[in-house]
Order: sequence, then structure tokens, then C-alpha cells
Amino acid sequence: MYGCEAWTISKQTQKKLEATEMWFLRRMLRISWTAKKTNDTVLEEAHTTRLLISKIRKRQATFFGHVMRREKLENLVTTGMLEGKHSRGKQREKLIEGLADWLKAGKSLEAIEATKDRKKWRTMVANAVKQGT
Repeated sequence: MYGCEAWTISKQTQKKLEATEMWFLRRMLRISWTAKKTNDTVLEEAHTTRLLISKIRKRQATFFGHVMRREKLENLVTTGMLEGKHSRGKQREKLIEGLADWLKAGKSLEAIEATKDRKKWRTMVANAVKQGT
């Protein structure tokens, strides 16, 4: 989890993280891979929900809020407002787009504006963590 605040989590990366988390749970509970147990029953036995993705997203959101309130070079880099040419092909997903989807903020500009008010930003993050998406 070191440095996860700067990761961009695509659908493929999210699936890999969820698979890794499930592997960890099965190892901790000593459930053999030959035992035909579904992931839902493993989660019920562990008395937990999927925590890894929500913990990463929460750390990203708090870091993002901190960077956006500072309004320095990190702000420009994170928002992608630097001058220059775009690379060829499909553009990579930005951190802000993933967070806006997770927070259900609609557009990324709405998420940026919400960071200005620390209390509003914290409630948005807390609500997203409660929903467990």
C-alpha cells in the first residue's frame, strides 16, 4: 500500500487487487483452493467486506484534497493542466477521474471544487467509504 495515493486504478487493476485480497483471505482462513467455496462464503466466514479498494480510494481522496488545497506545482500535475502535446492513442485515466467516479461527483471539476471546502470534502469521502464501492 506504500505510495497507493498516486496509483490510477483501472477496471483491470481493480480486479487484480480484489483477486489478491481474496487470496489473502483464503490463506488466512486456511481454505484450500480445492475446497469449492465461493467468494461470498469466504467473506461471510471472515466477517468482512472488501476492504483493500476502499482503503486505497480513501487514502487517494485525502491526499488529493490536501494537494488541491495547496495550489502549487503538485496541483498542476495532478489535474493535468501542464502545457504540451498529448501522446498518441487512447489517453490514460487520470487519478481525478477515478476519484470522481468513486465519489459519484459527476464531473472531475465538481470534485476539484469540493476540495476547497474541507468539511464538504470529508463528508463526501466518508459517504463513499460507507457505501463500500
